[in-house]
Amino acid sequence: MTADTERTARTGEGPSGYRPVMAWTITGMLVIFMIVNWADKAVLGIVAQPLQDDLGLSAAEIGFIGSAFFFLYSISGVAVGFLANRVKTKWVLLALAVLWSVTQVPVLVSATGTALLISRIALGAAEGPATAMASAGAFEWFPKEKRSLPAAWLNSGASIAKIAVAPLLTVIVVAFGWRAAFLTLALVGVVWCLAWLLIGREGPYATPRGKSALAAAPADDTRTVPFHRIALSRSFIGGALGTFSVYGMVSVILTWLPSYFEVGLGFSRLEAGSMFGLPSITGMIGMIGVGWLTDRMVSRGASSRVQRGLVPAGALLVGGALLATLPYIGPAWAAVTIVVVAYGFMVVALPVMNAVVSQISPVRQQPGALGLFLAVQTLSGLFAPALTGALVDAAAEPAVGYAQAFQVFGLTVVVGGIVMGLLVNPERDARRILG
Repeated sequence: MTADTERTARTGEGPSGYRPVMAWTITGMLVIFMIVNWADKAVLGIVAQPLQDDLGLSAAEIGFIGSAFFFLYSISGVAVGFLANRVKTKWVLLALAVLWSVTQVPVLVSATGTALLISRIALGAAEGPATAMASAGAFEWFPKEKRSLPAAWLNSGASIAKIAVAPLLTVIVVAFGWRAAFLTLALVGVVWCLAWLLIGREGPYATPRGKSALAAAPADDTRTVPFHRIALSRSFIGGALGTFSVYGMVSVILTWLPSYFEVGLGFSRLEAGSMFGLPSITGMIGMIGVGWLTDRMVSRGASSRVQRGLVPAGALLVGGALLATLPYIGPAWAAVTIVVVAYGFMVVALPVMNAVVSQISPVRQQPGALGLFLAVQTLSGLFAPALTGALVDAAAEPAVGYAQAFQVFGLTVVVGGIVMGLLVNPERDARRILG
């Protein structure tokens, strides 16, 4: 009996187990999950200037709080990733979303720098596993050759949050104060949890859990390999290092972009908050476009070395090189354009590398592999916002400091693109790991 036949007997699905309507319904819920996740991240950037004015915090202190969000981020990502090998993804996702709402409370009860720091550390711990678990939940509904596009939509949750939610939060902050933004996000998280209880479920490609499920599952769904074979593969290492460089820039954008637009380039606070989503427009177009194209090409037999290795690596080279020119750009509109276009190129690699990790991992080990991969990737968030704050404080004027920070991270992304292009080859590593 083939794996597909066994899966049909186990799940009652069609020959491949793939049900597009349900698959995209679940993915839609998880995209909303990621929108809430990234809105929680982005809110600090939106309220950074009001916080500095209200609480008397310096740029370096805001940068430290931005980095503090990532203190437990990677650790919790790894821990929950391995936990999800044994616990249904539906319940892991629900627990995470509940914690997001709860961790907004300290800053509402006590509006101090200490309360804000505690709140952001706790929120980071709760959000560390989010991307890996959302990816694992969506991948339960798609075969491996169709996973770049849903991964792109999940990563586009960041773009949607900054395009649609950030301007709304800015209006809320301007009208009702910065505390109202945190309260709004807590309530939205509660609403998502209620909807997920009704809609969320396990897909036909889910990791088998429990003795009965393991006994009924196809052999390909139950096999495991020594985990170091996945983690030390060239594709895993190349993808992790390449996206590590990108995520440093993403964390800086989240924490500092509105402040850069306002203090560095001279836009008003409302304009700066409204423009926060501009890089995400190009990012969303790039991720979804490349995700669709690479899935289509791989499904038709094209080399995943090219589609999932060289294509995203090339995007990093272009995006990083553009960003590195920022200190030499004069007009404010030109600087905004550089950031917007560069960001659109750089983030293309994020969803494609998630699909690469899925491609080289056995089914049972995908949640843990994704958890570890994203934990390594997001370590750059520990220092990037704080380094930016320090550069801004040390510069003769804020605009110079911001431009220097973006240049540093742009050059880092170029190096990451080179590493990714040299190492990532999912076809080769899938053969070595899966046999």
